[in-house]
Amino acid sequence: MAAAAFLLIWVIASLDGAKSLTSPSDIAALKAFKSAVKPSSILPWSCLATWNFSATDPCSIPRRAFFTCGLLCSDDATRVTQLTLDPAGYSGTLTPLISQLSQLNTLDLSDNAFYGPIPPSISALSGLQTLTLRTNSFSGSLPPFVASLRNLESIDLSYNSLSGPLPKSLSSLSSLQRLDLSFNKLSGSIPRLPATLVELAIKGNSLSGPLKKDSFGGLAQLEVIELSQNSFSGSLEPWLLLLPSIQQVDLANNSLTRFDVAAPPSVADSNLVAVDLGFNRIEGNIPVSLASYPMLSALSLRHNRLRGEIPAEFSKKQTLRRLFLDGNFLSGKPPPAFFATQTAFSGSLGDNCLRDCPASSQLCVPSQKPVPICRLT
Repeated sequence: MAAAAFLLIWVIASLDGAKSLTSPSDIAALKAFKSAVKPSSILPWSCLATWNFSATDPCSIPRRAFFTCGLLCSDDATRVTQLTLDPAGYSGTLTPLISQLSQLNTLDLSDNAFYGPIPPSISALSGLQTLTLRTNSFSGSLPPFVASLRNLESIDLSYNSLSGPLPKSLSSLSSLQRLDLSFNKLSGSIPRLPATLVELAIKGNSLSGPLKKDSFGGLAQLEVIELSQNSFSGSLEPWLLLLPSIQQVDLANNSLTRFDVAAPPSVADSNLVAVDLGFNRIEGNIPVSLASYPMLSALSLRHNRLRGEIPAEFSKKQTLRRLFLDGNFLSGKPPPAFFATQTAFSGSLGDNCLRDCPASSQLCVPSQKPVPICRLT
């Protein structure tokens, strides 16, 4: 009997101790976070529905009924280290008290309906490594204070309503590897970028002006550039495709007027696989030097203002698998090797001014421009 009583007292003491595991400042921040979310958007099956502060401690383990998801804690169960919500359609603002979660390394609120500005207090989260607010309705400018988060490795603020220019302080993010600001309302030019960047995506905005070499200076690790659906203009200079690690370049749907290409110094000096410059205003001939990129597999120059003949070098390139040149004013006969039975690539040469493009070939769809239009150009 005495042993049973002792065990009961030990269990009660353990439970009492568990109630105060999490730092009080973290508990206050989590309460404020949930309070800033509209109760009507917290569905019964969602993570936030299990956040019951009167029932148990947020970091207590095991989490059988309360705080079952949405956050992770440190090994000693005293500090919240990750706040990762489920995509349950939560609607509300992001509380400034988020700054009290000072040990946070991951903040992920993606695929919900948060709105309003990103609070400046987020700059206090000095240990933050991943910031993901993708697919919400955050508005206002891209806060320059984000640049003070020196440990950030990944930022994804795509599919929001952020506006204004990119902060010049972006280059101070000395650990940043991935930046995705696609499908916002950002304007202006691209400032100097962090030298550690591996992936850059700012599609579907209103960025404009020429692409400047200074913005990409020292980016030896950059592999992916996705800047389609903006208003970039002017000439695309050779340095872009000669970035040391570049693999994919997507600048489709802009207002570029010229495309200059230099051959890579050697076969070992290029990892370029895909280039998409479709739907621009590029004039002149197709750069023959593009064919000298040893790993090039996909090329789209469709719907520009290109003229002249298709270089035969492209038909001899073994790595090429996708080639889209439709919607230009290319002339002459297409290289016969394009139509060899062993050819293993797809694409389109249609809607040009080519002669003898075999109607039986899928590459020649759609049909060529009418002769009077070709004569006028």
